[in-house]
Amino acid sequence: MKFLDALLGRVKPAPSKTDALFSISTAQVTLATKLDILPAGKAGICFKIVQSTSFERLKSDLEELLELGKKETSTEFRMVKDAFGYLWIVLSDAEFEDLVTTLHLVSETLIENGFGGLLLSSVFRFERAAGTARAAGEAVVYFIYNYKKGRFYPFVPLKGKGRARDEQYEMKLGSLLERELPVEKEVENWYPMWGVPV
Repeated sequence: MKFLDALLGRVKPAPSKTDALFSISTAQVTLATKLDILPAGKAGICFKIVQSTSFERLKSDLEELLELGKKETSTEFRMVKDAFGYLWIVLSDAEFEDLVTTLHLVSETLIENGFGGLLLSSVFRFERAAGTARAAGEAVVYFIYNYKKGRFYPFVPLKGKGRARDEQYEMKLGSLLERELPVEKEVENWYPMWGVPV
């Protein structure tokens, strides 16, 4: 059948890697109920900047789109250029679903306009509930979605310890959520994102 499809020029569209973003919605329930890790109301998407008029036009269109979306969802946004020359769209919203939907919309807009190759990652910030056993040491947990791989991985920076991370806890989180999230299997690809503006 695949041969016949190829012969007749019929191609099945590949499932969009961006749809995997929605799996974080289920995972956040598990994080809350099993580990007292709650959404912090912040998320962001990071992509490479290119010097072109079409990219500048797209950036302007994205701002318009996000302003319109703000009227519907109350999702606040800001654009930040980081030290590596990447552009971040940082979102704030108490409704986790709105954050997920908005990041999906931004990534799909980039892809539809031919800039999908510029996408680096989406980052969701979580925080441990006050009073939990680990809250004092590592209050922040990030889940990072790598667009090239189409997979998530956890990142847990250690508070007040420079560029140290809790790799053991990251492994625990990855194992806990592997049935709900497409978790990156190669741990060496769990790249730390220091200084994220999320």
